[in-house]
Amino acid sequence: MGDLLKNKVAIVTGAGRGVGRAEALALAAHGAKVVVNDLGGDPGGVGASNSPADGVVAEIKKTGGQAVANYDSVADFKATAHLIQTALDSFGRLDILVNNAGIIIDNPIWDMTEEEFDKVVAVHLKGTFNTCHHAVKIMRAQGIGRIINTASNQWRNPEGHVNYSAAKGGIVSLTWGVAWELNNTAITCNAIAPFADTRMHQTSEPRRGKLVEAGLMKTDRADQVSDRPGPEFVPPMVVYLASDLASKITGQIFRCGAGKIAIYSHPGEVKGIYKNFKKDGVWTTEELKDLVPGALMPGIKPWWG
Repeated sequence: MGDLLKNKVAIVTGAGRGVGRAEALALAAHGAKVVVNDLGGDPGGVGASNSPADGVVAEIKKTGGQAVANYDSVADFKATAHLIQTALDSFGRLDILVNNAGIIIDNPIWDMTEEEFDKVVAVHLKGTFNTCHHAVKIMRAQGIGRIINTASNQWRNPEGHVNYSAAKGGIVSLTWGVAWELNNTAITCNAIAPFADTRMHQTSEPRRGKLVEAGLMKTDRADQVSDRPGPEFVPPMVVYLASDLASKITGQIFRCGAGKIAIYSHPGEVKGIYKNFKKDGVWTTEELKDLVPGALMPGIKPWWG
C-alpha cells in the first residue's frame, strides 16, 4: 500500500468493471478509502447486480485497503445524494470524486430513438452533473477536493453514436464550467478521455465494421481503435490528478491509455471576418456570398477531411 492518498476518501462511479474498477483499485493501492459505486447492469444499461461492486470491494479489502459498495444509479438525482452520503457515513468525508459510470447504445442518428438518446445522456452527462452537484457542497465546506470526470475522444472525433459523443462533449463543457466556478477554491475539476479494451469497447466492435462498410471509417483506423491494451494504463493519471501533486491543475482534459498521456487544447476561433456593426449594421447575405468562401473558409476542412 502506498500513502500518496493516505486518509483521503474517494468515490468511483461505474467501478465494478473496466476502467472504473482499475481506478478504484489504484486509488486504494495509494491509500485512499473507496466507495465503489456500480449499478451492475450490462453495457447498454439493462439490468442490475450487486456482484460487480461487491467483488471490487472484496479485492480492495484483501490487499488491506478500506472500501464499501454502493449500487445507486448516477442518473437518479436523489440517488446520487445518497451515494455522496455513503462516503460521509462510512468514512466521514469526501476528498475525491471520479465520475466513470457510463453505458453505450449504438445506432446512427436515423435509427436512434428518443429513448436511446435520453438514456445515454442521462447516465453520462446528467449523472456527472448529479454527483458533482452533491459532492461540491461537501468539498466547499471542507475547503478542498478533487473531481475527475470521464470524457472521450469521441467528443471531438465521433465514431457513429451521436448520443455518446454528445454526452461526452457535454462532460467536457461541464468540466470547464465547474473548474471555472471553483477556480478561487482548492477544489479542482479535470477530465480524462481514456482508451482501453473494456466491455463497452468490445460491444462497439460490430458498429466499427458497419462504419468501414459504409465508407465512414478507414480500415486502418478501425484496426487501430480495435487494438487497445487493458484499462490498467488509465489509472496512473487519475491517481496523480486526485493527489496533492495536482493541486494547481484544473479545467484540463487529458487523453489517457496505453503509453500515452496527452492534453487537449481549449477550442478557439481560428479565423474571422469583421465589420463595424454599430456603424454599418448587420451582415447582408450578399456580403457573405463572397466573404465566406473567399476570406473565411480557405484552409478550413472537416476534421475527417
